[in-house]
Amino acid sequence: MKFTIKTDLITKISADIITLAVNDKNQILCEKQIDAVTLKHLNNILRLGDLNKRTGSSLLVHGVNYKYFRIILLRIGVHADLSPKEFFKGIVNVSNELKKINVTKIIFPINQFVNKLITEKATTEYLVRALVDSGYKINSLKTQNKSKAADFQVFLQTNKSSLKETKQGLKNGQAIARGVSLTKDLGNLPPNICTPTYLASEAKKLAREYKMKATVLDQKQIEKLKMGSFLAVAKGSREEPKFIVLEHKKGSKNKKPIVLVGKGITFDAGGISIKPSPDMDEMKYDMGGAATVLGVMKTVGELNLSLNIIMVVPTCENLPDGKAVKPGDIVKSMSGQTIEVLNTDAEGRLILCDALTYSERFKPEVVIDVATLTGACVIALGHHISAVFTNYDPLADELRSAGEIALDPVWQMPMSDEYQLQLNSNFADMANIGGRAGGSITAACFLSRFAKKYNWAHLDIAGTAWKSGKEKGSTGRPVSLLSQFLIQRIKKN
Repeated sequence: MKFTIKTDLITKISADIITLAVNDKNQILCEKQIDAVTLKHLNNILRLGDLNKRTGSSLLVHGVNYKYFRIILLRIGVHADLSPKEFFKGIVNVSNELKKINVTKIIFPINQFVNKLITEKATTEYLVRALVDSGYKINSLKTQNKSKAADFQVFLQTNKSSLKETKQGLKNGQAIARGVSLTKDLGNLPPNICTPTYLASEAKKLAREYKMKATVLDQKQIEKLKMGSFLAVAKGSREEPKFIVLEHKKGSKNKKPIVLVGKGITFDAGGISIKPSPDMDEMKYDMGGAATVLGVMKTVGELNLSLNIIMVVPTCENLPDGKAVKPGDIVKSMSGQTIEVLNTDAEGRLILCDALTYSERFKPEVVIDVATLTGACVIALGHHISAVFTNYDPLADELRSAGEIALDPVWQMPMSDEYQLQLNSNFADMANIGGRAGGSITAACFLSRFAKKYNWAHLDIAGTAWKSGKEKGSTGRPVSLLSQFLIQRIKKN
């Protein structure tokens, strides 16, 4: 999909189709740029009531002018009240209409959507993200009946006075969309391909492309660091674990880095505490945290953000085996703290805790870990909103604000001391689970014990990282959220 900004009148742009916004009063907002005959034709169609009154509804119609013989009418309701969320959904609907017909070139007049809630820059960014996201396909492993990704020329028509804003919106939108697409690609790959070694190779590829520094530690190097908790999870697999570090240092030398930690369990069978077989194939998505931070680093590279950002990914498989860690085993983490493993299917926290300890060496400004960590989070928040836990409330506020702008929302969950008691163990410093009650909270409490030396947030994305059923596939979340968080950090600095 190729995007081009145009400042010409829409009548001077040659295309197969044009999208026109219609408000709640059936007024076409670009009517001054449309010839009288076409406008009369469209008004007649609107009077018939074929365009649904619900905001975001779309209707494909045929025009009478060779310049735009086909037209998509998009209902935006009360123009002043058009929200980013409604606009995004509307563009997805338009994209779905485009899939039904043979088009190569489409015009989107940007300014018809701009209001107090959506600037020119934001309009462009949302539009680009929505089109790329809805047109995403993964066909690399199919040999027949391949569905093609949307591939057409998009003309973003704007005014000369809005050109700068539109250009920045296009840049941000494309960068975030590419990061989301990488995360989807990694998540959707089968676990026999997307192994820890594969994730390491992807990190090295990003390093080469964007002049970052990649470091990949093998098992012996991990053993030297005494990451006993991480290594315990990896014992049941023949796939060698990897510990991946990717550094983007484009901020000032004296500025502390932002560290992004991603859970990289490339397949989770549960270990000895094996999962039920139905839907176990979806456990390839248990590296959603790793896929997310790799996608974010791609966005960072595309935008060349003037920040110091470090990605840390502990990655391995969690499988049952004669050598696998057992319920009742006690392991020692890199921090020196001992952990009684009561359930081997609570493995994500076991690899993340060593990664959080490792992150101390960077003397970070903040650390954010991302993980498909608990089924309990899905029960609490469903599949629409990711959970955020933190030891520093202003960080949660930043993430929540970024999520609202990025249309990738989070909700702060409690993490008070009372929940810590559920992790008590008679035999070790702590247990790796705290029972069914408040399961996502006690998981976060566990991680917090390894994040005491810096401001930290934990994103539990178990409910939002992928979809099941007919729409099975990675969502690419929360790449948009974290990308927006980093963009806002530049402004803050």
